Amino acid sequence: MNWLKENDKYIDRIIDMGLKEDVGPGDVTTDIIIPAAAVLNGIFRAKDAGVVCGIPLMKKVFLKLDPAIKITVRKKDGDHVKKGDVIARIKGRARAILMGERLALNLLQLLSGIATSAYKFQEKAKPYGVTILDTRKTTPTLRVLEKYAVKTGGASNHRMGLYDMVLIKDNHLDFIDLKKAVLDCRRFIPRGMKIEVEVDNLDMLEQAMRAEPDIIMLDNMNLELMDKALARMKQFGSKAKVEISGGVTLETVEEIAKRRVDYISTGSITHSPQALDISLQLSK
Repeated sequence: MNWLKENDKYIDRIIDMGLKEDVGPGDVTTDIIIPAAAVLNGIFRAKDAGVVCGIPLMKKVFLKLDPAIKITVRKKDGDHVKKGDVIARIKGRARAILMGERLALNLLQLLSGIATSAYKFQEKAKPYGVTILDTRKTTPTLRVLEKYAVKTGGASNHRMGLYDMVLIKDNHLDFIDLKKAVLDCRRFIPRGMKIEVEVDNLDMLEQAMRAEPDIIMLDNMNLELMDKALARMKQFGSKAKVEISGGVTLETVEEIAKRRVDYISTGSITHSPQALDISLQLSK
């Protein structure tokens, strides 16, 4: 719940924008055909197996529409569910529940899908002591939520944005001397901030090792080139941690993890997860 408290105002803005987008000036269907005093009961139920995430947001959606709504939570963020499991029950004014239903489910299904994806990746890497990282390939304005879902699923976060870690990429290299760039960054960044250099060939790797960053990312390398790079780093005596990135999928992650590198990063956790199928069954 620390995450919820730390980001409370941000989450409120996201939900307010979501309700404005979906409800606008009002739900014309519900306002016309549903009596103002009508009450509904509802059950949030998992229709597939996965890791639940987003329950605090779901609650916030409905409580913004009607603070008198009663929500009884059966599962918490991070819990594993199987098909048919009850996640939560809701009771309250029908108009508010019907107005909030879509946004609540969208958030719950999206974040649960990301958490489930993160869990599957980390389970593949776990036997080899490798940490799975996300990337900045997130939905604009939803990064905090999606990275929270990654952690809920058991994986870890890479940098949050451009401001909390130095990452010198191939697009930077045409303009700089790499060793000088790393030294310059160390002079100006706060103590404890990491410096990472991305390389995609052995020549770039040689330059990176001599620059002595904290982390070297081997990007978009096939297994053969990856093995050569790792052998060269061992021969050189590089103390940098190793991250593998680029095109990593659930089908390929275990083979990469067998190299026992420090990190494997993949954007697929956040940019193309399968939403977890969750339903809201309503009755009088």
